[in-house]
Amino acid sequence: MRLLLCLLWSCTAILTAAAQVTDSIQGIQDLVQRRLPDHVNDFEFVLTSNESKPITTAIRAINDNYVVSSSANGKIRVEGNTPIALASGLHRYLTDVVHVDIFWYIGSRLNVSSSLLSLTAPLNGSSIVPWRYHFNTVTFSYTSPFWTWEDWELELDWLALRGVNLPLAWNGQEKILVEAFREIGLTDAEINTYLSGPAFQAWNRFGNIQGSWGGDLPMEWIDNQFELQNNITKRMVELGMTPVLPCFTGFVPRAITRVIPNATVVNGSQWEDFPVQYTNVTFLEPSDPHFSRLQNSFISKQAAAYGNITHFYTLDQYNENDPYLNSTDYLREISNNTMASLKAVDPEAIWLMQGWLFFSNQDYWIKENVEAYLGGVSDNNDMLVLDLFSESSPQWSDPRVQSYYGKPWIWCQLHNYGGNMGLYGQIMNLTISPIEALANKSSGSLVGFGLTMEGQEGNEIVYNLLLDQAWSSSPIETDAYFSNWVTRRYAGTGALPNELYQAWDLMRTTVYNNTNLSKAPSVQKSIIELSPSINGLLNKTGRHGTTITYDQAVLDQAWNLLFAAATPNPQLWNNPAFNYDIVDVTRQVLSNNFNELYTNLISTYNSSNSSVTQLNATLTSMSSVLTTLNTVLSASPHFSLSTWLSSSRSSAPSPSSQGFFEYNARNQITLWGPDGEISDYASKSWGDWLYLTEVNMQGFNGTALKSRLRTFELGWQNGGSGNSTVERVSSGVEESEVSLEIILKGVAERWVKQ
Repeated sequence: MRLLLCLLWSCTAILTAAAQVTDSIQGIQDLVQRRLPDHVNDFEFVLTSNESKPITTAIRAINDNYVVSSSANGKIRVEGNTPIALASGLHRYLTDVVHVDIFWYIGSRLNVSSSLLSLTAPLNGSSIVPWRYHFNTVTFSYTSPFWTWEDWELELDWLALRGVNLPLAWNGQEKILVEAFREIGLTDAEINTYLSGPAFQAWNRFGNIQGSWGGDLPMEWIDNQFELQNNITKRMVELGMTPVLPCFTGFVPRAITRVIPNATVVNGSQWEDFPVQYTNVTFLEPSDPHFSRLQNSFISKQAAAYGNITHFYTLDQYNENDPYLNSTDYLREISNNTMASLKAVDPEAIWLMQGWLFFSNQDYWIKENVEAYLGGVSDNNDMLVLDLFSESSPQWSDPRVQSYYGKPWIWCQLHNYGGNMGLYGQIMNLTISPIEALANKSSGSLVGFGLTMEGQEGNEIVYNLLLDQAWSSSPIETDAYFSNWVTRRYAGTGALPNELYQAWDLMRTTVYNNTNLSKAPSVQKSIIELSPSINGLLNKTGRHGTTITYDQAVLDQAWNLLFAAATPNPQLWNNPAFNYDIVDVTRQVLSNNFNELYTNLISTYNSSNSSVTQLNATLTSMSSVLTTLNTVLSASPHFSLSTWLSSSRSSAPSPSSQGFFEYNARNQITLWGPDGEISDYASKSWGDWLYLTEVNMQGFNGTALKSRLRTFELGWQNGGSGNSTVERVSSGVEESEVSLEIILKGVAERWVKQ
């Protein structure tokens, strides 16, 4: 067996000097064909230089630049030094001149204008950082685990037009890993005990969890994701992006000691109180020669599948996972041997690491340990670090981290945990702090701006803002920026009423300009999404805070303005962006109302003068808010539970596995684990998902309620209820086919302060 393994590995190709290719304009022309088919012949694209690909250093020598002008033949001429520069110039013209755009969820609105306007003066643009990065590893589980190729096409066009040139590409990793594990003699049954379900793969890739509760990951789905990744990476390259691909991190099935009895393995730390069956993941030490051989096998197979398209590899060994020893020598050896394994198969390899570990476990990652782990990679050009939560908890400026000791790094906006849905932003911070960091001599090698949200949910404008800031050497003026956003977001519906601009400006200065980071460092969570309790729900701070830091009356005013805008321009009700936004703002307004009622309920409950009549009146009002919210959310597919569940079932490779895929989708947004290990972390305010149960407030028994709800949750995950005392409340939308306008008139009359 040992001889066979050596023969297999010795035959693996090593990526020596990969053939260099040059950029092409074809990918950008194809983008225009997809999104502006009526104007394909109205643009001409010119590359002013040819950057060799794949890029071989984290410290890229050039920034992207473009010039957009009207040519003598009447066409819009876009010149740029890279394909992404061309895409950025195209986007600048479309958003600033034609006032159209492409959006998450809403889709492309680029074709709503029938004519293109000529330019009287050129539009010039130059990026102030060479890299614009996108994705958190967990985005692939919270947002896109069930995405189709159509979903990915929209996402990739969105990224290209906004200048992203360094996107993470995780799909299909399991196919390569399975083949590498099979090659060393592991059986499919042994491999299946390691792989996690489709909604939880991110944490399996991080080495936080292993195995899958509720069923095994079908090999057919693994094959499908591999084919999807082939399309994704091909499109990324066509658009001029540099994909960041997976590699072998060291995490392995426990059965590895059967096929390699002398393997140097340790078990990782327990994650979030998961049972040992699903955590304490086995880690093959990089000092073991089999680590390098598995690395060689993985990267070689990946390159054979997708081509030699990148030298960037995502690799996180200690994401919320403590190293086996607390020793600087040990840490330096781990990173040194890991880097050596990459270089052995790809001499130009660049290790991309999420810097979350230095924030999440600061007790372990003291200065000496940080310096040792990063110092194991001797050449600074060989590593690129994502400063994952720069807007609220920057690590680069921490004395322990010291700008990552010379390693190039990217200033990132995390913003969102678990796909939380509250309206939230830090626009002042986003436009000032990255510029200050770039000018700060102590910032070291800051080479990019990036988006690292856990879940790609609403608040699109704040993500858009940071990517645009990457093209401006001074802080963007947000008043004009928001005004431009309104114009292009609601394009195609005639003259836009001033109320739209007023509403967004009110939100700009309140919900989108949080400066109280101690109370709300990221998107807030609605208490509606949390398990019911008589304490501990309101005024929570931290990553899943429930503290509202703005004047809620101002948001009511903004809602009134949005709703009023449709009176002079009723076409707005046919605009998908307007429908999305007004439902989103309504969700927040009603959530805020629920907070007030809940506060009154608890105050009355704790009062010595409380009465059953008072308690029941408040409970009735709370139930009414929830019922109204359920109706509003169910009127939009973007805010409906059924969209998430149907996408999970559609993603299943066969009818027999649809139940398992739906179970995964249900478990993630409720218990998040086999027994509620991180319950409510990814819960949502979605329609058609309202269940009510009677509670006797006079004789309130929190333990009994919790037990009743757990029985219900366990049953609900499998498509039932499991508890007859918890009843589903219909939204009534499908039965009555009431228009969104009529539904919201009822909201205005009852719940919005005028």
